[in-house]
Amino acid sequence: MQSSDKEPDRSAGPGAAIGRDAQQPAPADGRDPLAEETLSSELVYNGIFLRVFRDRVRTPDGHDTAREFLRHPGAVMMIPLLDDGQIVLERQFRYPLGRSFIEFPAGKIDAGEGLLECAQRELKEETGYVAADWTHLGGFHNAIGYSDEKIEVFLARGLTKQEARTDDGEVLEVFTASREQLLDWIGDGTVTDVKTIVGTYWLERFLRQQ
Repeated sequence: MQSSDKEPDRSAGPGAAIGRDAQQPAPADGRDPLAEETLSSELVYNGIFLRVFRDRVRTPDGHDTAREFLRHPGAVMMIPLLDDGQIVLERQFRYPLGRSFIEFPAGKIDAGEGLLECAQRELKEETGYVAADWTHLGGFHNAIGYSDEKIEVFLARGLTKQEARTDDGEVLEVFTASREQLLDWIGDGTVTDVKTIVGTYWLERFLRQQ
């Protein structure tokens, strides 16, 4: 599949796109019997890219309660697969947990930016790699209890190395590993980043289907 600026098809499942608001099948009348009614919404924190809201809602059983959650601009994650089967990974310090994590490269979507455009930009900035072939594997919501963030996952192949241009203050260690190593690291708890775990198993499924 050649690189394209066309947005991925909005169908479900790894190997196909998943729409931003994809849901389970709705009842015949189109109403979700579990839906909560928003009574009020308050922006309590407006950060650099995260916004925190506190809403009052009414649940289906008539109970009024509060919901606190993050609005997120969305993100992309890239799985860079080299011709020899090695995978490009990075180690990055994550301040909330006070340690470094092994991850696939990823980044937030800028305003007005397409998914593929963002994936191409972030891959080059973080790793220095440019990909000739792009496949959209799907998307997932990674924190449904407190955030609307959705991460779209792309497989990047046909890689060539250029110069990485990370943002100021973004310090990364880029390295390669085999799929077997990555699966072992997930199994023994070395890798705990959820997006990397999801992406690894989606990659395995995709390759088995080829």
